[in-house]
Amino acid sequence: MKIIAFAGSNSSRSINKKFVTSVSKYYKEADDYIEVLDLNDFSMPLFSVDLEREQGIPAAAYSFAQKIDEADFILLSLAENNGNYSAAYKSLIDWISRIPGRKIYNGKPVFLMATSPGKRGGQSVLDIATARLPYDGAELLETFSLPEFNQHFEEGKGVTNILLRSQLEAKVRKTKRMLKAKFEQNQ
Repeated sequence: MKIIAFAGSNSSRSINKKFVTSVSKYYKEADDYIEVLDLNDFSMPLFSVDLEREQGIPAAAYSFAQKIDEADFILLSLAENNGNYSAAYKSLIDWISRIPGRKIYNGKPVFLMATSPGKRGGQSVLDIATARLPYDGAELLETFSLPEFNQHFEEGKGVTNILLRSQLEAKVRKTKRMLKAKFEQNQ
C-alpha cells in the first residue's frame, strides 16, 4: 500500500508535520511505502483566477495531484490559522480543484487530523475540513484532534498523554481494518 502523509502547513517548524510524520509510523508494514510530503516542495503562487487565465495551472498543482492519485491512503494533519485552513493549504487545494475533470482527493481514503498548542487542538479547522473534504472527493475514514501539542507530544515518542495516545491508536487500528476490508473487496 502506498501512503502519503502531509501537513496543511508550509511552516519549516510545523507541529502538524511532526504529528503526521509520527502517526505515519503506525502504518509502516513490510509491504507499505510511506512518503511524507512537504508543501514547500510544491510552492506556487496564491490562487487567483487572473493568474490562472494568464499563466494556467502551475505544474506544482499537477505534481501534487499526481501524488494524491498514486496513493492508496492519505494521512493529513491540518494547521489552523485563525480558525481555518492555512493559506498554503487553501491555495494548494484551490489550484488542484481547477484541474479539469477531477475532485481534489479523487475518492482516496483519508485519516484527517489536526493539532495546535491550544486546548482545542485545531478543532475548528478539523470541523471545517470534516464537512468539506467529502465534497472534495475524500473518503473520510476517521478524524483526530491532538490538543496542547507542546504538552502532549515529544519527538521520537509521539503522543505522550496516555489517554490521547490510546484514542489515537484505536483510530489507527480502525482505519487499518477499514483499509484491509476495502482492499480485500477490490481483489
